[in-house]
Amino acid sequence: MFWAGCIYGCKNDGERFGFFCHAALEFLQQSGFHPDIIHCHDWSSAPVAWLFKDHYMHYGLSKSRVVFTIHNLEFGANNIGKAMAYSDKATTVSPTYSREISGNPLVASHLHKFHGILNGIDPDIWDPYNDTYIPVPYTSDNVVEGKRAAKDALQQRLGLKKADLPLVGIITRLTHQKGIHLIKHAIWRALERNGQVVLLGSAPDPRIQNDFVNLANHLHSSHSDRARLCLTYDEPLSHLIYAGADFILVPSIFEPCGLTQLTAMRYGSIAVVRKTGGLVDTVFDVDHDKEKAKAQGLEPNGFNFDGADPAGVDYALNRAISAWYDGRDWFNSLCKKVMEQDWSWNKPALDYLELYHSARK
Repeated sequence: MFWAGCIYGCKNDGERFGFFCHAALEFLQQSGFHPDIIHCHDWSSAPVAWLFKDHYMHYGLSKSRVVFTIHNLEFGANNIGKAMAYSDKATTVSPTYSREISGNPLVASHLHKFHGILNGIDPDIWDPYNDTYIPVPYTSDNVVEGKRAAKDALQQRLGLKKADLPLVGIITRLTHQKGIHLIKHAIWRALERNGQVVLLGSAPDPRIQNDFVNLANHLHSSHSDRARLCLTYDEPLSHLIYAGADFILVPSIFEPCGLTQLTAMRYGSIAVVRKTGGLVDTVFDVDHDKEKAKAQGLEPNGFNFDGADPAGVDYALNRAISAWYDGRDWFNSLCKKVMEQDWSWNKPALDYLELYHSARK
């Protein structure tokens, strides 16, 4: 059941995860460990909700409450719908995504128990002061020096021109959800503005992967000193890109929460995002969202755009690159500012505790 060579995408996913859910509940039953809250996530552990309510609850696990979190409504709709019905409380990973999916029939009849709570990042894993993958440790105090050293190292490692140019980083799975037509357009736009572009990511769909391989070959011959597409998964390189890039682009078509923009800010990179899901709740446009940021007790921290067409991504990216060229002192102070914002689990954890208490009542 469990050494199948893959986690998702095996022929018997439902069977394997169903078995796992059963085993988890059986373990609680047999061990006599009776938790206050059983918190299950997405389609893969959704069966816990009904297995618990239909069976285990009557055999001594009576005081537990079930909380269910939707991370992405695109997968496993049947399981998600059933778990929504059976759970005591339900959440998803950002307030805006909770509103975006509130009309979905799987969710619509359960809004009374449905909450949007933002995901956080782990500041110990994503910590430019203690990161072995980058050349110079830095905090918000020496962000300019730290990022300059990382950019040099990134340019050297990928064979790009060693120059002080605006560098746009893209770290993503290459799927339609992530806005691949906007990514392609943004690459060309950044190059037109004499910037550099580094993309790290691969596509589960061989056709999309092949498409990007062709684009990579084209760019590596036409703009070899300013563009590099690394079409693979590479954890160490992702750290170097977060540290060495000036901007991280996230033009997702939908994005329940998004951790990329949060990690980017932890490294003092400026997020350029499409206004959807959790991106709306975390990236406040320096030109348009001053009031909105203030309401959250924050200062504006990036660039965003509406729509899903090239004009939209141009609008945000052009303003971002112009800001880099026109006012480096201002830009550097923005990098310092975003590093000091807290996108860890500190606040979301309190929201979850509150939710758990209300579930127990």
